[in-house]
Amino acid sequence: MTGAEKFVRYAIAIGAMKLFPEWTVLKSGRRSPYFFNSGIFNTGKKLIELVEPIAAIVKSLPYTEYTDIIFGPTYKGIPLACEVSTTMWRKYKMNLGFAFNRKEEKDHGEGGVIVGHSLKSKNVCIVDDTMTTGTSSGEAVDIIRAKGGTPLVCVIAFDRQERGTDTDLSAVQKFEHNYKIPVRSAATLTDLITVLEKDVQSNHPTIPNSKKALKEIFIYRQKYAGADIA
Repeated sequence: MTGAEKFVRYAIAIGAMKLFPEWTVLKSGRRSPYFFNSGIFNTGKKLIELVEPIAAIVKSLPYTEYTDIIFGPTYKGIPLACEVSTTMWRKYKMNLGFAFNRKEEKDHGEGGVIVGHSLKSKNVCIVDDTMTTGTSSGEAVDIIRAKGGTPLVCVIAFDRQERGTDTDLSAVQKFEHNYKIPVRSAATLTDLITVLEKDVQSNHPTIPNSKKALKEIFIYRQKYAGADIA
């Protein structure tokens, strides 16, 4: 089992990867047969399980030796940035700063829109939970550049590999095209499908409704897949 498959299985087990959430509508307005919610990683143990594969990717990238700051877009990127920075020190002895943005600029106290380490003249790795439209990560790039930093790469927990409403490119591909910044992920829709396929083929399946979920996800993917897997 790959690290990505292990991550997906854990997300399913704790309910962070929901199958058949008919009540859930994506930001795009589409109704999806699955939904990744990083907000369910809401205890210390769960957060570590979310962050460690992200930190492992950050460590493996050629940009890592040049990285100074881990940046998390508001809101779900905030705990990720803090914990990835902590994990980089705890596991790899890399002492990276962390920062995140406020939704509204503060005009008292320390002021400004950035909380945490200064971004000026720093190389930055953006971390976020997923990229449905790329909006929050795109805003992060603009903020980092406006504050004098250089965004090098974006690492997300889960890539839906799903095209936007006005393009054949997936959200990740569109982000990479628009900002010229690479995106890496701990797991993808392809990994979710692999996990479900293995469960269906197993003599002792452990994922409820895995066969039905797999069927619905194939239908959804055929309709909305990004150009990277279409």
